[in-house]
Amino acid sequence: MTNYRNLPKAEAESLYSSLMTKYQEYLSKELSLDLSRGKPNADQLDASAEMLTMPLSRDMCIVNGNDYRNYGILDGIKEAKQLFSDLLGLKAENIVVCGNSSLQLMYDSIARAMIFGNCDSPRPWCFEEGRKWICVVPGYDRHFKITEEMGFELVSVKMTPAGPDMDEVERLVKDPKVKGIWCVPKYSNPTGNTYSEEVVRRLASMECAAPDFRIMWDNAYAIHDFGREGDELVDIFAEAEKYGNQDRVLYFSSTSKVTFPGGGVAIVAASPRNVADIKRRMGTQTIGYDKINQLRHVLYFKNSERVKEHMQVMGAKIKGKFEIALKALSELNGLEIAEWTEPRGGYFISLDMLVGKATRVFELMKRAGVALTQVGATFPYGKDPDDKNLRLAPTYPTDKDLALACEILVLSVKLAALEAIIAQ
Repeated sequence: MTNYRNLPKAEAESLYSSLMTKYQEYLSKELSLDLSRGKPNADQLDASAEMLTMPLSRDMCIVNGNDYRNYGILDGIKEAKQLFSDLLGLKAENIVVCGNSSLQLMYDSIARAMIFGNCDSPRPWCFEEGRKWICVVPGYDRHFKITEEMGFELVSVKMTPAGPDMDEVERLVKDPKVKGIWCVPKYSNPTGNTYSEEVVRRLASMECAAPDFRIMWDNAYAIHDFGREGDELVDIFAEAEKYGNQDRVLYFSSTSKVTFPGGGVAIVAASPRNVADIKRRMGTQTIGYDKINQLRHVLYFKNSERVKEHMQVMGAKIKGKFEIALKALSELNGLEIAEWTEPRGGYFISLDMLVGKATRVFELMKRAGVALTQVGATFPYGKDPDDKNLRLAPTYPTDKDLALACEILVLSVKLAALEAIIAQ
């Protein structure tokens, strides 16, 4: 394909006119398509449909004298702890099993530290003027919003193919005002990158000026491989323990994209000191989470191997979605107007286009009836300094709608690039 950057102006104008005619054809269709959020579609949700009708009798709910229909068991039933332990390689005693939302657990973790401090420092973070938080970019907008709402200054660190730029992270944590970092370590949102062994080790071992520095380890896509040969992620707790920094890590995961986002099970895992701190505060907040749903997941899957088999089915479904999106994006190969990631798992593709053109592509897509994640959402404060990144979420549409949406996306990227080239 011809490099767009080398096109003579007259040729670029002619091509633009031709592509705009095609774009106008899409406008006439009055479409309503959605690539905006990483939601499972009905077909993916149906893979767990039997859970909704499985028998759950009175006797099943009474285990070793504990009646799971009643109050109590604040940190979750032991069977669910063991299931997550086997699945994620965590110590069962270091897991707290909660409701359906890991995001809520992250919010609560920051809020507790804001109000009460934590096991490393009783001084509440709300008294720390000028407090800062590291945000790996492009990253997850809902993470950024939590720390923004809590009054932190959000400091961006670039994502590399191996994880965050650790030279920059290590420089920043010399400041005692820097209290933590957001991490999606496997198939990061939105790049799909997985942290390398070196990055995990450096995060676990780095010297932090703040004694209560926290790594918010949101391992949302821990088992979301597209095939049997997925990315490998090093155990951050094992690395942290080597350096006496096990209290630094708060680990989150859930079954939101394993079973049902609206009816899954979420966990937080941490060191014994952190778990004691979490349970002490949580005991005031609730008498216990939905143990019936925890039990339902245990009885449905039975063991971690069944979960992995289930996720192979899910991975195949989602891989097909990504193949559709990546095939469409391949039309941009050689044009030198866009770059994108090609992950081996997770839920997202990160698309970079010419500087200053993400907003224009977003506008073209919206006008054509295709919803994208808001421009800038992958950066703190919703502002992409280069206005070039968009997050693509291929999982929700039908295959037909996805293919159509991606056709329009590729066309929009071309149009936006040609506008810039013609204007030069």
